[in-house]
Amino acid sequence: MERRRLGNTDIEVSGLCFGSLTMTPFQANLSLDEGARLIRYAYEKGINFIDTAEIYENYEYIRRGIQGIIRSDYVIATKTYAYTEKLAEDSLHKALKELQTDYIDIFLLHEQESEHTIRGHYPAIEYLLKARDQGKVRAVGISTHKVAGVRGFLKYRELDIVHPLLNVDGIGIHDGTRDDMVEAIKACHKEGRGIYSMKPLGGGHLIKRAEEAIGFLRDMKELHSIAIGLQSTEEVDAAVQMLQSGYIEENTKEKINRSNRRLIVQDYCQGCGNCESRCQQGGITVIDGMAVPNDKCILCGYCATVCPEFCIKVI
Repeated sequence: MERRRLGNTDIEVSGLCFGSLTMTPFQANLSLDEGARLIRYAYEKGINFIDTAEIYENYEYIRRGIQGIIRSDYVIATKTYAYTEKLAEDSLHKALKELQTDYIDIFLLHEQESEHTIRGHYPAIEYLLKARDQGKVRAVGISTHKVAGVRGFLKYRELDIVHPLLNVDGIGIHDGTRDDMVEAIKACHKEGRGIYSMKPLGGGHLIKRAEEAIGFLRDMKELHSIAIGLQSTEEVDAAVQMLQSGYIEENTKEKINRSNRRLIVQDYCQGCGNCESRCQQGGITVIDGMAVPNDKCILCGYCATVCPEFCIKVI
């Protein structure tokens, strides 16, 4: 798989980034051995880039998965909610220790909303920038679901990488349209910033339009990589095929269609009831302040489109 340099950094990544939340107990709940094998399988298919976060609690999967891989040939991106120097230091030390590595390639502040939240978290950024100077981190940046987050990132020229949410329908973008996000991403690219996107399948409900959804992002030359949540060898194969040829081979598609899918609701659900109101099947209801799917769910994913916290996914 072709690799691209992440903006002005010297980090080269595959066009696909392994989104690793899917393997954890939060989603597919793979065993450590299963997760490690999947990471190695993806690497053999040309994927040298993995995205994680401290909150995912999956460093052990990655540590096992990259055993035997030359460290300099593999790129690890992680994220932290730190907002002080001490919290950032703790996050970095945790990642280095649990991954058993001397450095982290990309360290991001998680879910930044605007230039104001970046400013409010700046003590953590300052620590990470010092760690970059010391060689403990190779690049520093932010992840964001908001157009304002990308625009805020642009105002901090010392930051290297932005990890924005983008998909063909703009699902999950909290403060604008798909085209607004595309415009902000293009501005980042013009400045030579590194960009890798997230949520290409809109939290799962664009799966039936996967080829269209991935094609939309593949055609965006401003993106250096696309992070896709992967939980099986079939999904790795499908993602690679879509990026390289634009379609999924029939035998791969059949295997994916035979796999079990389910709707999950993350534990940070606010119980707002939007999903219940949206569902025409009666497939999800709010019980004790938490959205709960039932056997009437047809996995259409429409409920995910109205979730303000993006906590509903089909996996």
